[in-house]
Amino acid sequence: MPSYKLTYFNGRGTAEIVRLVFAAAGTEYEDVRLEHDQWPELKPSTPMGQLPILEMDGTMLCQSNSIARYVAKMAGLAGKTPLDQARVDMVMDGMVDMGNKFAYEIYYEKDEDKKAEKKKDYVEKYVPQFFSSLNKLASDGGYFAGDELTLADIAFYNMVTMVNPYLEQPLSLDGFPNLEKVVDNVTSNPGIAKWLKERPETPY
Repeated sequence: MPSYKLTYFNGRGTAEIVRLVFAAAGTEYEDVRLEHDQWPELKPSTPMGQLPILEMDGTMLCQSNSIARYVAKMAGLAGKTPLDQARVDMVMDGMVDMGNKFAYEIYYEKDEDKKAEKKKDYVEKYVPQFFSSLNKLASDGGYFAGDELTLADIAFYNMVTMVNPYLEQPLSLDGFPNLEKVVDNVTSNPGIAKWLKERPETPY
């Protein structure tokens, strides 16, 4: 088995999806957390000048979702069939849409009045509509692909918990029973449950 080294800043951020997959798989890895003043020295040696990066046996990967997909495939969490794998990718891409909408319309908004208005629209309109679609994609057993935990389920949980700290109230899953079960399946995974209990407290 390869020796894994994951490098990111001292926060959850875009690396947390990878850490969650490692946790679900029970795969050991080196969790390197840089201070921001350490980044300029490392940056020129990275594939695209960005973090996170994953190193294994002399090979370096970047782009968090690409890393997460690779780790999931190695761990058997990427979907059993080509169709299941496509469904995983579909949900992953949907999480990118959800995250980008939050980041570019809310997080980076400097005008506080506009930010409050956009946040209200995100929580009251966008998210319920999007969750309604996702609830139909998830099975009543709480899985997006097949009948067992995959990267898609982990990605949904990760995105919801990534956005929640920036909202006045956590995103509600009321009325979306399949999504509630997705979250239950993720958080009840022994490896993930252990990681959530023990992971470092960080600013983001």
